Amino acid sequence: MPIEVRRFGVGHRRPDGPPGTTGVSGQVIHSDARGMISELAFARNGRIEPHSNPNTTWFIVIEGGGWVVVDGEPLRVAAGEAILWPPDVPHGAWADHGHMRAFVVELAGEDDASFRGILEGRALEIESGARTVSGGEGSLTGLGDPPARDPDAGEPH
Repeated sequence: MPIEVRRFGVGHRRPDGPPGTTGVSGQVIHSDARGMISELAFARNGRIEPHSNPNTTWFIVIEGGGWVVVDGEPLRVAAGEAILWPPDVPHGAWADHGHMRAFVVELAGEDDASFRGILEGRALEIESGARTVSGGEGSLTGLGDPPARDPDAGEPH
């Protein structure tokens, strides 16, 4: 089977977004019944006006920064941050002082995480059945010191 390649970025984008969108172009990378993945590029002052859709959506900022709004609450965002846009909740985004690039991942259908126990943090113990795991239990090993942050690389503080 040949390797499938989808191109996106400069030269592959087209104006994109719901009604009222200005200064935003994008490219759908994948779309089927399970969901959609696309790349969006916001020019300075580009914006997606608040709107809603029935899908759980992740807005993943990969370059630059700007703002998102979820249910009327604005939040500044920067490269390296992912924002959840819940289904049927008004949301939007804009770049004010510079550009912003983001991947948008829309997941179709009902969220099944609660059926799998992920949201409640449940884990199965082999001997005693199910128990609830509180936040912060457990640890990672062998990772060493975390890498130093580089403020000149656009990383959030």
